[in-house]
Amino acid sequence: MTESSPSRAAHSRTGVTSPATVRAIGRWMPRLLVASMAALVGIGGLLAIASATGAPASATAPSSHVAAHSATGCSGYLATGTVVAMVATRDDGGYWIANQAGQVVACGDAPDLGSLSGPLARPVVGMAATPSGGGFYLVASDGGIFSFGDARFQGSTGALTLNRPVVGMAVDAATGGYWLVASDGGIFSFGAPFAGSTGALTLNRPVVGMAASPSGTGYWLVATDGGIFAFGVPFLGSMGAVPLNRPVVGMATDLATGGYWLVASDGGIFSYGAPFHGSTGSISLNLPIVGMEASPSGAGYRFVATDGGVFAFNTAFYGSAVAPPPPPATGTSSGLRVGPGPQASYSVQPQPAAGSCHYRYSGVYPLPDPSCTPGSISPAVTQANINSTICVSGYTATVRPPSNITSAEKIGSAAAYGYTGSFSTGEYDHLVPLELGGDPNDPANLWVEPNDKAGATSVYNTKDTLENRLRTMVCAGQLALATAQQAIASNWAVANQTYP
Repeated sequence: MTESSPSRAAHSRTGVTSPATVRAIGRWMPRLLVASMAALVGIGGLLAIASATGAPASATAPSSHVAAHSATGCSGYLATGTVVAMVATRDDGGYWIANQAGQVVACGDAPDLGSLSGPLARPVVGMAATPSGGGFYLVASDGGIFSFGDARFQGSTGALTLNRPVVGMAVDAATGGYWLVASDGGIFSFGAPFAGSTGALTLNRPVVGMAASPSGTGYWLVATDGGIFAFGVPFLGSMGAVPLNRPVVGMATDLATGGYWLVASDGGIFSYGAPFHGSTGSISLNLPIVGMEASPSGAGYRFVATDGGVFAFNTAFYGSAVAPPPPPATGTSSGLRVGPGPQASYSVQPQPAAGSCHYRYSGVYPLPDPSCTPGSISPAVTQANINSTICVSGYTATVRPPSNITSAEKIGSAAAYGYTGSFSTGEYDHLVPLELGGDPNDPANLWVEPNDKAGATSVYNTKDTLENRLRTMVCAGQLALATAQQAIASNWAVANQTYP
């Protein structure tokens, strides 16, 4: 394994294309979304489709469709909610699955090439296999690169200050180099030719991934709305102007046809110049899909969920990295730190040292540093008294610290996290919100949350809507208070998909 080194960092984001040369959002090829049903092995459900090829998907699914979700055939399992990517071996006899901590599970004939150990400065957000299939790269949100097997380190952005976090990478089949892509579509090239980027453009939605041409001539970028940006490769269509049920989270290139597939977080598949083999778009998943990979043989594709569940279509299934179920929960304890609770008079609380906390990202959504902001709950709120506390309209106003206290704390928290954005759009947020019994003024429960909404003019963000949904569910008796508290504290972006 080779870790990224600041002395070898590079930055090739020059030559940004003009809007006139970007073939992207707005040019799309809508096609009728036709239901196609096939049995799901290991799930006992049915799968349906989303197709955007030149013709509607067949209403009769091929008998070779396979989808599965079990823990057999892999070298281990990964913590639920942490998985970020998967890649296949060259012979398509196995694959690797990675999580945010850089832990990697090998399945099928994929060799165990190791994992990262120890804390990372930033979470891993993607991975890519080498052209030979004998190794892989992991990339972190700061552009740090980690090499395994025959992967050769050629540079990183780990020592640079980026405008936006890195969200994925792709390997150039022609040169063996690689590209990194940031959420603004900025491209960083290492040993691979720079073909263009959207780094200087204002996008409707953030970029979430990329895929390289099989011939090594260029690459595609994909945004959460399914918009496609093509550089050195043909534009074959996008979903950029079509309302989606769930955001697109990744894409893969069909090595047989040169077309591509997009996958949404519900497992819906959109095909362009590539055959549709199936999806999970109409079934209820345990956790959202986070990425996909194409079979190296060109026969089909697989995608992976945040719990390590693998779904294979027209290609082999070798197991998944799903962790065994935890012991039955009592629903009475979230396991979170208990704070001091509401106070008659609040005082400004000390914040972590400047620069000591680091944002993590789940796709485009910011998460706090668990060592600084693990979340804490109020001892004044329990499952037994929710009808006289959080479920009473106006409760949060009775426990919220005054602005003269939180304004001072917000400055300190911003320094701790290195936040340099606008205070008018960055919220001083309770990780476990007051409406779910979060502690009002424990520093372990407060952080400056960057706004995930493009063009935001206030502090209102995606997490706020999740907080309202969870409170409604708790007060309706549909969800235990402790479950809601733990879900939003551990990874609110995953909870946002789990509780839509």
